[in-house]
Amino acid sequence: MLKEFKEFIMKGNVVDLAVAVIIGGAFNLIVKSLVDDIIMPIVGAVTGGVDFSNLFIPLSDSVTATTLAEAKKQGAVLAYGNFITVTVNFLIVAFVIFLMVKALNSLRRKEEEKPAEPPAPPRQEVLLEEIRDLLAQQKK
Repeated sequence: MLKEFKEFIMKGNVVDLAVAVIIGGAFNLIVKSLVDDIIMPIVGAVTGGVDFSNLFIPLSDSVTATTLAEAKKQGAVLAYGNFITVTVNFLIVAFVIFLMVKALNSLRRKEEEKPAEPPAPPRQEVLLEEIRDLLAQQKK
Protein backbone atom coordinates (compact mmCIF):
# COMPACT_ATOMS: atom_id res chain seq x y z
CA MET A 1 0.00 0.00 0.00
CA LEU A 2 2.87 2.39 0.76
CA LYS A 3 4.41 1.60 -2.62
CA GLU A 4 1.12 2.38 -4.39
CA PHE A 5 0.82 5.66 -2.51
CA LYS A 6 4.39 6.60 -3.48
CA GLU A 7 3.65 5.83 -7.14
CA PHE A 8 0.46 7.92 -6.97
CA ILE A 9 2.25 10.91 -5.44
CA MET A 10 5.12 10.73 -7.90
CA LYS A 11 2.86 10.77 -10.96
CA GLY A 12 3.36 13.90 -13.02
CA ASN A 13 -0.23 15.03 -12.71
CA VAL A 14 -0.20 15.11 -8.89
CA VAL A 15 3.14 16.89 -8.72
CA ASP A 16 2.07 19.37 -11.41
CA LEU A 17 -1.16 20.05 -9.52
CA ALA A 18 0.73 20.66 -6.27
CA VAL A 19 3.07 23.10 -8.00
CA ALA A 20 0.10 24.87 -9.61
CA VAL A 21 -1.66 25.26 -6.26
CA ILE A 22 1.45 26.74 -4.63
CA ILE A 23 2.10 29.13 -7.52
CA GLY A 24 -1.60 30.03 -7.60
CA GLY A 25 -1.51 30.94 -3.91
CA ALA A 26 1.53 33.16 -4.44
CA PHE A 27 -0.07 34.72 -7.50
CA ASN A 28 -3.21 35.42 -5.48
CA LEU A 29 -1.14 37.42 -2.98
CA ILE A 30 0.37 39.47 -5.81
CA VAL A 31 -3.03 40.20 -7.32
CA LYS A 32 -4.50 41.05 -3.90
CA SER A 33 -1.70 43.54 -3.31
CA LEU A 34 -2.16 44.98 -6.81
CA VAL A 35 -5.87 45.49 -6.19
CA ASP A 36 -5.64 46.70 -2.57
CA ASP A 37 -2.50 48.82 -2.84
CA ILE A 38 -2.57 50.19 -6.39
CA ILE A 39 -5.89 49.86 -8.25
CA MET A 40 -8.41 50.60 -5.48
CA PRO A 41 -6.55 53.72 -4.21
CA ILE A 42 -6.56 55.05 -7.79
CA VAL A 43 -10.27 54.24 -8.14
CA GLY A 44 -10.85 55.89 -4.76
CA ALA A 45 -9.01 59.02 -5.87
CA VAL A 46 -11.01 59.19 -9.09
CA THR A 47 -14.28 58.79 -7.18
CA GLY A 48 -13.45 61.57 -4.74
CA GLY A 49 -11.34 59.81 -2.10
CA VAL A 50 -13.73 56.95 -1.39
CA ASP A 51 -12.10 54.13 0.60
CA PHE A 52 -13.79 51.01 -0.76
CA SER A 53 -12.54 48.83 2.07
CA ASN A 54 -14.69 50.79 4.53
CA LEU A 55 -17.91 51.00 2.54
CA PHE A 56 -20.73 49.27 4.40
CA ILE A 57 -24.38 49.51 5.30
CA PRO A 58 -25.27 48.94 8.97
CA LEU A 59 -28.00 46.32 9.41
CA SER A 60 -28.85 47.28 12.98
CA ASP A 61 -29.26 50.52 14.88
CA SER A 62 -26.49 49.58 17.29
CA VAL A 63 -23.81 50.08 14.58
CA THR A 64 -22.46 53.63 14.81
CA ALA A 65 -18.80 53.13 13.79
CA THR A 66 -17.29 54.72 10.70
CA THR A 67 -14.82 51.94 9.86
CA LEU A 68 -15.76 48.44 8.78
CA ALA A 69 -13.66 46.70 11.43
CA GLU A 70 -15.29 48.64 14.26
CA ALA A 71 -18.75 48.30 12.72
CA LYS A 72 -18.43 44.51 12.56
CA LYS A 73 -17.68 44.50 16.29
CA GLN A 74 -20.86 46.46 16.96
CA GLY A 75 -23.24 44.35 14.89
CA ALA A 76 -24.27 43.08 11.49
CA VAL A 77 -23.16 45.07 8.46
CA LEU A 78 -23.38 44.67 4.69
CA ALA A 79 -19.77 45.16 3.58
CA TYR A 80 -20.33 45.97 -0.09
CA GLY A 81 -17.01 47.83 -0.42
CA ASN A 82 -15.13 44.64 0.38
CA PHE A 83 -17.27 42.84 -2.21
CA ILE A 84 -16.29 45.41 -4.86
CA THR A 85 -12.60 44.90 -4.01
CA VAL A 86 -12.88 41.11 -4.18
CA THR A 87 -14.77 41.36 -7.49
CA VAL A 88 -12.00 43.51 -9.00
CA ASN A 89 -9.48 40.99 -7.67
CA PHE A 90 -11.40 38.13 -9.34
CA LEU A 91 -11.66 39.97 -12.66
CA ILE A 92 -7.92 40.56 -12.74
CA VAL A 93 -7.15 36.90 -11.96
CA ALA A 94 -9.70 35.72 -14.54
CA PHE A 95 -8.24 38.06 -17.18
CA VAL A 96 -4.67 36.90 -16.54
CA ILE A 97 -5.75 33.25 -16.72
CA PHE A 98 -7.62 34.02 -19.97
CA LEU A 99 -4.42 35.52 -21.43
CA MET A 100 -2.38 32.50 -20.35
CA VAL A 101 -4.85 30.01 -21.86
CA LYS A 102 -5.03 32.09 -25.04
CA ALA A 103 -1.22 32.04 -25.33
CA LEU A 104 -1.09 28.28 -24.74
CA ASN A 105 -3.79 27.68 -27.35
CA SER A 106 -1.91 29.76 -29.93
CA LEU A 107 1.27 27.78 -29.24
CA ARG A 108 -0.64 24.52 -29.69
CA ARG A 109 -2.11 25.76 -32.98
CA LYS A 110 1.37 26.68 -34.24
CA GLU A 111 2.61 23.18 -33.42
CA GLU A 112 -0.39 21.63 -35.16
CA GLU A 113 0.16 23.78 -38.26
CA LYS A 114 3.71 22.50 -38.75
CA PRO A 115 3.69 19.88 -41.48
CA ALA A 116 4.37 16.45 -40.15
CA GLU A 117 7.31 14.60 -41.59
CA PRO A 118 6.18 12.06 -44.13
CA PRO A 119 6.33 8.52 -42.85
CA ALA A 120 9.35 6.47 -43.82
CA PRO A 121 8.76 4.36 -46.91
CA PRO A 122 8.22 0.66 -46.34
CA ARG A 123 11.34 -1.49 -46.27
CA GLN A 124 10.39 -3.15 -49.56
CA GLU A 125 10.41 0.20 -51.36
CA VAL A 126 13.80 1.09 -49.89
CA LEU A 127 15.25 -2.22 -51.08
CA LEU A 128 13.75 -1.79 -54.57
CA GLU A 129 15.23 1.73 -54.81
CA GLU A 130 18.65 0.37 -53.81
CA ILE A 131 18.40 -2.35 -56.45
CA ARG A 132 17.36 0.25 -59.07
CA ASP A 133 20.29 2.47 -58.13
CA LEU A 134 22.75 -0.46 -58.30
CA LEU A 135 21.43 -1.48 -61.76
CA ALA A 136 21.74 2.10 -62.97
CA GLN A 137 25.37 2.24 -61.80
CA GLN A 138 26.21 -1.04 -63.56
CA LYS A 139 24.93 0.28 -66.90
CA LYS A 140 27.34 3.24 -66.77
